[in-house]
Amino acid sequence: MDLVNVNKHIDLISKELSISSRQVSNTIKLIEEGGTIPFISRYRKEQTGDLDEVQITSIRDLSVKYAELDKRKETVLTTIEEQGKLTDELKKRIVECYDLTELEDIYLPYKPKRRTKATIAKEKGLEPLAELIMRQQDRDIYGKAEKYVNDQVADADEALQGARDIIAEWVNENEKARNVARRHFKRGAIIKSKVVKNKETEGIKYTDYFGFEEEVRRCASHRFLAMRRGQDEGFLKVSITPPEENLIEEIERFMVKGSGEPQTQVSMAIKDCYKRLLEPSIENEYTAELKEKADEEAIRVFAENLRQLLLSAPLGPKMVLALDPGYKSGCKLVCLDQQGNLLHNETIYPHPPQSESGKAMSKVSNLVDTYKIDAIAIGNGTASRETENFVKHIQFNREVRVYVVSEDGASIYSASAVAREEFPEFDVTVRGSVSIGRRLLDPLAELVKIDPKSIGVGQYQHDVDQAKLKTGLDGVVESCVNKVGVNLNTASKHLLTYVSGLGLQLAKNIVDYRKENGMFQSRTELKKIPRLGDKAFEQSAGFLRIPDAKNPLDNSAVHPESYHVVEKMAKDAGCEVIDLMKDETLRSKIKLERYVTEKIGIPTLNDIMQELSKPGRDPRKAIKVFDFADGIYKIDDLVAGMVLPGIVTNITNFGAFVDVGVKQDGLVHISQLANKFISNPNDVVKLHQHVKVKVTEVDVARKRIQLTMKDIEQ
Repeated sequence: MDLVNVNKHIDLISKELSISSRQVSNTIKLIEEGGTIPFISRYRKEQTGDLDEVQITSIRDLSVKYAELDKRKETVLTTIEEQGKLTDELKKRIVECYDLTELEDIYLPYKPKRRTKATIAKEKGLEPLAELIMRQQDRDIYGKAEKYVNDQVADADEALQGARDIIAEWVNENEKARNVARRHFKRGAIIKSKVVKNKETEGIKYTDYFGFEEEVRRCASHRFLAMRRGQDEGFLKVSITPPEENLIEEIERFMVKGSGEPQTQVSMAIKDCYKRLLEPSIENEYTAELKEKADEEAIRVFAENLRQLLLSAPLGPKMVLALDPGYKSGCKLVCLDQQGNLLHNETIYPHPPQSESGKAMSKVSNLVDTYKIDAIAIGNGTASRETENFVKHIQFNREVRVYVVSEDGASIYSASAVAREEFPEFDVTVRGSVSIGRRLLDPLAELVKIDPKSIGVGQYQHDVDQAKLKTGLDGVVESCVNKVGVNLNTASKHLLTYVSGLGLQLAKNIVDYRKENGMFQSRTELKKIPRLGDKAFEQSAGFLRIPDAKNPLDNSAVHPESYHVVEKMAKDAGCEVIDLMKDETLRSKIKLERYVTEKIGIPTLNDIMQELSKPGRDPRKAIKVFDFADGIYKIDDLVAGMVLPGIVTNITNFGAFVDVGVKQDGLVHISQLANKFISNPNDVVKLHQHVKVKVTEVDVARKRIQLTMKDIEQ
């Protein structure tokens, strides 16, 4: 890319993000050299000026955006040049344009078109008449129009109609007119939706939008996406229009000069243009812009929820018995070891119609003793509360904690190629139960195997731009995996795939190497992996952990490129590295300024010291046991005024959904989350947070539960 373009991009990004040009330039260079966002954020703070992952991602995305804009400009320049219409002034304007909307406006008069009313009129030779009318100087327009009557033009009225068609196209291509329309759309556009005739019953879930009208600027993104979905499904008709009278008057003020017959013709053309060309064009453009913003907001909400879910508290390496509850088909039961390996599976039938509760209790009790079970995981789907109640009535000979685990996406996993590869000899019911148990042990390690869209923590995820959604969610998964770190000797291929610098093939090569050669003894052994070169080692090594390694730094987030610094610190302190990690007194005597080099500055040295104090520490919180209220199993058991414990299962822009144990989540609207104004539900609640809520309304027929957290002590 041209150096002038690169520098211009850097300046634009710098201004847009309020970040120095140096930070932007260095970050782009690191990305172009193959640096991943987690690596750059964690290990290149000196170059980026301590930018976080969000800022680095924004720089990457804007850099791509401006590169694509440059490609579009090349296409525009080539097309206009081929028409022989590229003047120096026009070329300069296109080259210096960095706004896509403005660029498309410049290009519009030259853009190849399908056959329009205007092109047909031009073919009839009516363009000179249109030009005459636009000059608005000759009052004898009908007399001039008569001269254009021929075998293709029947009379003066047809000639004038053709001329107006040409003028309408000119108005539509006029940048000032288009900007007037855009301004009116942004200032006062109204979004309206109404039900499609005879679709009232079939589209009942869109009742709120059967006769809806609101200023677009006040329309929340989730409402906009709901109307779009209703329209796509054929239940709603949606339109976005501004009050047109003032808009047309404003265009006329600069296009109609005085009064008379030519001015009347121009006014008629402007009105026709607005209805037929300009309004539909700007409505499509404005709708696309609104959709893009709504998508960004929905993806942001989904990404935040996914991050919280992936960083949910793990139980850690414990022996687990997992139950996938059910009635007629029974409860699928599996026993897992501390690494999540399947030890045993079978089915018990504690619920109707079999009601073999005594037999089932005995079986569960025996398995707890046999496999020295520490915890029981129960899926939160059908028969979950009844199964939880059943398990809690069993008298165990050892301490066993009981947890209810989200099943969202478990069925997707159990039928996936990943599950078939892991458990080719077992059916989907066993695989689903294993997934439930593993989610308790380590939610992150298990959930990376599932398409994030199937985890059930978003809003309108199927309606947003799927490519952007995938990019956004994959970035969250990668961020979370690298934030926590990965045990090189136990991580699955699927977990390793998300480690900075690896990917599917290198992850597979690592697992294959591990099978053939046994456990890794050091990070440097990674260099023996086929196709894992210096760059992949640089990007990945700091995020991979080796517990009980000979070098204690191999189980920390200290990057191998900085080992020599820690070794020098230890040498200067007259001790071993392990002593430095264990002894706060030794660390407190270190003067970081002594270890600053050209490549390593204070930000990295601070990170190293922090890591030495808590090497390899899992950043996730400790898990807590949760109990639903006794006697509340179905929506019919709820009564307004009840105060109940609940778990936050999903967070949206308009509030939070809470599971109170009745198979149907209730909504705490954003206005009911606290006794003060809240603009973002995430400021008050987090995914899987344990909360207390009061029931305010129960609609059994529509399966809707309204809850509040106001005046409820948490």
